[in-house]
Amino acid sequence: MAAFPAYSETAGLDPYFKELADPNEQGWARAEADIRRAWSRSGSPSMDLLLKRGETALDEGDTDAAIEHFTALTDHAPDFAEGWNGRATAYFMAGLYGPAARDIAHVLKLEPRHWAALAGLGAMLEEMDDAPRALEAYQASFALNPHQQDVKDAIARLQKTHQGTAL
Repeated sequence: MAAFPAYSETAGLDPYFKELADPNEQGWARAEADIRRAWSRSGSPSMDLLLKRGETALDEGDTDAAIEHFTALTDHAPDFAEGWNGRATAYFMAGLYGPAARDIAHVLKLEPRHWAALAGLGAMLEEMDDAPRALEAYQASFALNPHQQDVKDAIARLQKTHQGTAL
C-alpha cells in the first residue's frame, strides 16, 4: 500500500474505512462524511481556498478555471490527494482523458482507498468503451464504499451488457 499523504488529516482514518466498507454498518454515512472531510483539509488555509475555488469553478461548469485552480493547488501541495482528484475531474469534464488518467493515478498513489477517484476512473474507461477495465475500477471503488448506488448500477449495467462475454 502506498504511503499516506504528508498532511495529517488522513492519519487515523482506518476505523472509518472499515465502517464504510461494511455494507451492514449503520454508521457508514458518518464514516463517509468524516473521510471526505479529512480529504478536503490540506493543512493550509490558502490551499483549502484553492480547493474551494476549483470546486466552485467545476460547479459553475468553468473547467478552464477549475484546471487553473487545481494546478496551482497541486503545484503548491503535491502531497494533497484532493487537489489531484479535483484536477482529474476537471480534465475529465473537459474531455482530456489522458491528463485525467494521469492525475487519478497520482491520487491513488497518495490515497489508494480513494473510492471517488476509482469511480471516476471507471466512468472515464466506460466512456472510452473499455468495459473490462471500467468494471474493474468500479468494483474496486465499490469494495471500498458499497453505499454508492451509481457505482452499483454501473457494475450491474456492465455485467449485464457483457454477460456471457469474456472480459
